[in-house]
Amino acid sequence: MAATAPSLAEARALLLSPLGPVARAGDNADAVRVSFEFFPPKTDKAEETLWEAVRRLEPLNPDFVSVTYGAGGSTRERTHRTVQRMLAETTLKPAAHLTCVEASRAEVDEVIESYKAIGVNHIVALRGDPPGSAGIGGAYQPRADGYANATELSQAIRRVGGFDITVGAYPEKHPESPSIDHDIDVLKAKVDAGATRAISQFFFDIDAFLRFRDRIRAAGVTIPLIPGIMPVSNFAATQRMSASCGASVPAWLATHFDGLDDDPETRKLLAASVAAETCARLQEEGFQDFHFYTLNRADLVYAICRVLGVREQKAVA
Repeated sequence: MAATAPSLAEARALLLSPLGPVARAGDNADAVRVSFEFFPPKTDKAEETLWEAVRRLEPLNPDFVSVTYGAGGSTRERTHRTVQRMLAETTLKPAAHLTCVEASRAEVDEVIESYKAIGVNHIVALRGDPPGSAGIGGAYQPRADGYANATELSQAIRRVGGFDITVGAYPEKHPESPSIDHDIDVLKAKVDAGATRAISQFFFDIDAFLRFRDRIRAAGVTIPLIPGIMPVSNFAATQRMSASCGASVPAWLATHFDGLDDDPETRKLLAASVAAETCARLQEEGFQDFHFYTLNRADLVYAICRVLGVREQKAVA
């Protein structure tokens, strides 16, 4: 039998309970730093949605915002335009994603130089997903004339110089990796290549993330590890993404969203509650930085930031 869906009032009570995340998550509010991830729009309507999200979240003064980049440069120009506009029209500090999929070393080097020329000083260096039908988790084959992985890409960015380099980390193992130990070795190699921080793939198993944190620290990885937070506004879509990237979905999370397909308001309240509770638990473990995968939507992320005590910064006249 399906679990009974909580009412809107019950979901609100869960979020606002004095024993719940609101009471605890904001306790260290002054120390919290946030960052946001956006993706470049494909249509005029999507562009409008993106910039609505950007304008809503900009006053929260994020540490940085990242803009994704598709396999084989499929979004290269859109990423570049989006980053340029952020630099020209906002106070945000954009970090441009860069991958080495389906591109030669010369082409990637050209993109690095072009970012430097427009004033970008932060790149998120990722190997990238296989192009076409293989997609996330599919078999990856580097080009003979291209960079093989994020380690080589980080080295290329460091050679150009002047960039902060962020890399990815997988708390529950990269889909193509044979083991967590292998992932840790890869992360160490990326640090040696110039990485200055790591952002985790999104996760819902907090204990798994904390075990990963402990293991990389024991292995000598000292760069900041920033937890990636994915608010669950669409549970079915989140399940699909989780399956492709190796993030486990706990049974309790499925139970929370069971029967809510036609109840978007309760889904939003539950999504905010789950994400705020995750951040509260991580704060208790010493984390002060949180990276939000926004999916170009501001409402949930804005609400969660409020729970964390992050407020709009007043403009100085």
